[in-house]
Amino acid sequence: MHSQARIPNGIHNAIDYERLAPQAMDAGRHAYVAGGCGWDATLAANRAAFGRWSIVPRLLRDVRGGHTRLMLGGQQLAHPFLLAPVAHQRLAHPDAEIATARAAEATATCLVASTLSSVPLEAIAQAGGSAAPRWFQLYLQPERAHTLALLARAEGAGYQAIVLTLDASIQLPSRSALAAGFAMPADCTPANLAGFPPAPASALPPGASRIFQGAMRHAPTWDDLAWLLAATRLPVWVKGVLSPQDARQLQGAGVAGIVVSNHGGRSLDGAPASLAQLPAVRAAVGSSYPLLLDGGIRSGQDAFKALALGADAVLIGRLQMYALAAAGALGVAHMLTLLVEELHACMAQAGCAALADITPGALLPCPPAAAA
Repeated sequence: MHSQARIPNGIHNAIDYERLAPQAMDAGRHAYVAGGCGWDATLAANRAAFGRWSIVPRLLRDVRGGHTRLMLGGQQLAHPFLLAPVAHQRLAHPDAEIATARAAEATATCLVASTLSSVPLEAIAQAGGSAAPRWFQLYLQPERAHTLALLARAEGAGYQAIVLTLDASIQLPSRSALAAGFAMPADCTPANLAGFPPAPASALPPGASRIFQGAMRHAPTWDDLAWLLAATRLPVWVKGVLSPQDARQLQGAGVAGIVVSNHGGRSLDGAPASLAQLPAVRAAVGSSYPLLLDGGIRSGQDAFKALALGADAVLIGRLQMYALAAAGALGVAHMLTLLVEELHACMAQAGCAALADITPGALLPCPPAAAA
C-alpha cells in the first residue's frame, strides 16, 4: 500500500505524517515500524521525555539574521536534522531508500544509510547525488572479512563517515507487532548482505544459555571497536550510547562522535529515554565533543529541546518512514522542510538567532502534573 507522489491533505506539521501513517501502510507493517520491543515502555518514554520541558520565550531579540547552519564532523550542514539509519524501507514504499536519498539531496540533509537497507548502498549513494553529506551505518558482521567488504564498498561509494551501531545485538520483538502477525516480507531482505552466507548455526551444549552463549556469541567487544577504528580511513561514530561511562571510554578510544540512542525503543525495553540521558552524556564528554540525539523527535520544538540539553543535531527515524509511506520522496522532503521551519519558528520566539544560542537556559522543567 502506498500513495501517489503528492502531499496528502491535512499535513500541517511534521507530526501529522505519524497520524496518517496507518492509512498509508499495511496494518502489520505499520505495527512493526511504529512498535519498539516488549511492552514498548522505552518507546513511550522517548516521547514523554520531551513533555517534561518547556521553552522560555524571549522578547526584543533581533533574529533577522537567523539561520540553522552548523559544522558537524568537519562538514557544514544547512540544518541540524539527519535522516536516521532506518532498515527495511521497502516496508514503507516500493522506492525504499532511493526515494529517501532523493529527499535528502533536495533538502541538503545528511542521510545515514543502514546496513539493512532494502537497496544496495551504492544505489543509495547514486540517488543522493552530491548536494549533502551521506554516512553509512554499520553492523559488525560475524566474519571480519564481510565487515571489511562493507567498509570498502562504503568508502568507494563516497560515504563520509561510519556510524557503528552497538546496542542491537539482541532485539526482542514488539508485542504489538507480534499481535498484528507481522513477518518480514521476502522483498525486504537486506540488499547489502546478499553475498554473505549466514553464520553457521552451532548447537548449544546442555545447560548453555540461548542468550549468553547463543545470541551474544558474535556481539561486539572493545577489541572489535579498536580493530574497526584501524580498518577504515573514515571517521567512526558510535550509535546506541546511554551510559556516561561508556561515552567517556568511547571518546578516549578515538571515536569521532556519539549518538545518544536507545535504538528507538527497540533494544532494551525499560531503558531510559534518550533525551533523559543526554545531559549526563554531554557532561561526561565535554562541551565540544560531537553528540547527536536519536529517539522520539517529532517536531522542531522537540529538536530545540534536544539541542538545548546538549545535542549538536538530531536523527529522524520513524517520521522518515511515515512520510515515505505517505508520499515517497516528496513526503520525506516535505516532512524535513516542515521540521526545519518549525525549528526556525521556535528559535525566533525563544530569541535564538543561531544554534549556538540554544542553551539549557532556554528551557524550564515542567511541573510533574504537566508532564503527562
